[in-house]
Amino acid sequence: MEELLTPDEMARADANAVATGTPVAVLMERAGWAVAQAMRARWRPCPVLVLCGPGNNGGDGYVAARLLDHAGWPVAVAPLAPPRGDAAAAAARWRGRVVEFTTAEAARTALVIDAVFGAGLTRDLDPTVSGVLSAAPRIIAVDVPSGLDGTTGAERGAVAAAALTITFHRRKPGHLLLPGRALCGELVLADIGIPPAIPPVQAWRNTPALWTLPRPTAIDHKYTRGHVTVLGGATMTGAARLAAAAARRVGAGLVTITAPHATAPIYRAGDPGLLVDSTPLAALLGDGRRTVWVCGPGLDLAEARAALPVLLDARRLSVLDAGALTACAGAPGLLRGATVLTPHSGEFARVFGPPGPDRVAAARAAAASTGAVVLLKGADTIIAAPDGRVAINDSAPPWLATAGSGDVLAGAIAGLLAQGMPPWQATCAAVWLHGAAARRAGPGLIAEDLLTTLGQPARGGSMPGPRPVSRHR
Repeated sequence: MEELLTPDEMARADANAVATGTPVAVLMERAGWAVAQAMRARWRPCPVLVLCGPGNNGGDGYVAARLLDHAGWPVAVAPLAPPRGDAAAAAARWRGRVVEFTTAEAARTALVIDAVFGAGLTRDLDPTVSGVLSAAPRIIAVDVPSGLDGTTGAERGAVAAAALTITFHRRKPGHLLLPGRALCGELVLADIGIPPAIPPVQAWRNTPALWTLPRPTAIDHKYTRGHVTVLGGATMTGAARLAAAAARRVGAGLVTITAPHATAPIYRAGDPGLLVDSTPLAALLGDGRRTVWVCGPGLDLAEARAALPVLLDARRLSVLDAGALTACAGAPGLLRGATVLTPHSGEFARVFGPPGPDRVAAARAAAASTGAVVLLKGADTIIAAPDGRVAINDSAPPWLATAGSGDVLAGAIAGLLAQGMPPWQATCAAVWLHGAAARRAGPGLIAEDLLTTLGQPARGGSMPGPRPVSRHR
């Protein structure tokens, strides 16, 4: 599993390495070596300027400068300020050119190594530093581009984008969260020998290592694979149909849409495997075989406000999206009892208030207050559990930003829940599968395309197979 460490957690991991016998100087030497190796793998020798801050990030830069110089690269170092602590020892080993920290020096070289400040910077970047970095033709960042908040991915001042970023031991949330992900360019994660005993982790990159997909056995039947019920609206019928089809595609045994009598023929048209039922909601909730419910796609405010309290009072597994969320604008307490909430940023703001620069903290707070898994959708989707666990998904292509894709995602979550996956894992898995389906469909995607590619094997292999169950399950 790919753990994500905040800068504070990374500092504790560094301290643990030192406490167990690896000096800071050794870690610095390994980090500088990783930077030099990453550059040598991508470029031929050319003029390099290394911008060094006074702390350990600058120390990594001094090491990289020395190693590139030994390899025959023309290198100069520009210190922002005199080095301190362990960085001073690394600086003392530099015997090459030292130049001023200026825009002119940055502009006249081919590559600039940004070793000014790392992910733990707690103040806005000085405009002078920003100006020098912005003059660089191409930047290689050490840990993060200077000024990037390693926890939130936000810019602290004007941050110059890097073509390549080399970080160490573990990614930070800011490497995956926007705008940080875009500012880092290509990201290289280097092992510098920090021991695996790290502080208790609460954040991960969303990959198949986090969850185990359900696999039907020879003795399964449609009810053991779960029954999903989608609440259908009277007018916007397409959204519920997309959600229902997605639940079927990911393996739910049965899927029903509840629909008013007048609208039921529309839902029945063209999909013989979909069940449609016009029985009142309260009566349907009496059937214990209906294990998971989807409420919101295609519902108007009146429909959502009428259905939601009845559904939540029944204490069934539920996925709430779209209209169900808008119906609770400014009243997040109305969502208590839900299993999964799937807001995009606008819906999140309407229900919980603006998430602010720390979207992970906002999603965690929303999950804790409602008792539901909160899926904050976006290009850097966040999946937060009520107990504080968070996964960040960075694998979705931009063409997923199309009407109806969220309805497909809500249905996929419900289909995995119906097959017994725990809520946080089911949501993480559905988000990843949703992105993989979009990548297979390619640019020009419309939501209906996801229904075809959602159940297809990944390119070059099969669907993710059984894996050891996470200890965090």
